[in-house]
Amino acid sequence: MLWNKARRSDNVNDTRKGKDARTLTGKTLGAGLAAVALAGAGLYSTLGTTPDEVPLASSNTLNPPGASLLIEPGEDLQLKFVQSVLGDTEDTWKQLFAQTGRDYPEPTLTLFDNGVVSGCGYASSASGPFYCPGNQHVYLDLEFFAKLEQQFAVVGDFARAYIIAHEIGHHVQLELGLSYPFEKALLDDQPVTGDGGLEVRAELQADCLAGVWAHHAQQRLDWLEPGDIEAALHAAAVFGDDYLQRSRNATVRPETFSHGTSQQRANWFKSGFATGRTDACDTFAAADL
Repeated sequence: MLWNKARRSDNVNDTRKGKDARTLTGKTLGAGLAAVALAGAGLYSTLGTTPDEVPLASSNTLNPPGASLLIEPGEDLQLKFVQSVLGDTEDTWKQLFAQTGRDYPEPTLTLFDNGVVSGCGYASSASGPFYCPGNQHVYLDLEFFAKLEQQFAVVGDFARAYIIAHEIGHHVQLELGLSYPFEKALLDDQPVTGDGGLEVRAELQADCLAGVWAHHAQQRLDWLEPGDIEAALHAAAVFGDDYLQRSRNATVRPETFSHGTSQQRANWFKSGFATGRTDACDTFAAADL
């Protein structure tokens, strides 16, 4: 993935140890119903079941082709990567929102170490990346990528980009009202978990929206390399509820699903990538996920 072709976002708040957090001035909008429901219910995370704790190696492995020509030695490649992926999600969704006469409110992405006090409460690195609708922030501990590489062989820049784009997908679905059935069920204190449930449908929709982003980013930048799509699909599969439960030698329990099966997650990402259309992501109307 030639990620250094993308514009770098100014909306990355780096609070990692030894870093000075920057004050950002990006637009924010109240999330209304979704903020009330989701801030109380928890947070939108990539993983439904957190991987077992494993010793973490350094995740400072990002090294895109040609990067040595563009990035001075000593610069933080991980930060540049996150800024570039976030910047392109901004460019993509600004364009798509504008086609419907809407402005895209840019979320902030906060990098942290170990734990963070978010707009949805405290979260540790074990929570994985997540989106908080209360303050429109995505939170990410970069060591999470190292864990996925060690434990699940999730490697490659585009696999990491998919993870970020999935969280941005939650921001998009809330802004466009695409996940209203899930939000209303939370407000009404209705059950949402389980295979085919509303929470699964909301997560699969975010996967599809990540695919929509990838479609338009590729058209504009031509930045994907051989194996990139396969890496993203592998990441989607690893995050399936059934895969994660089997990885713990546990019985697969569909009634506990929150994010969908490996096959479902991969399929909905592929649907978004193939069409590039948000109306292809109506998981709530789908009879068969």
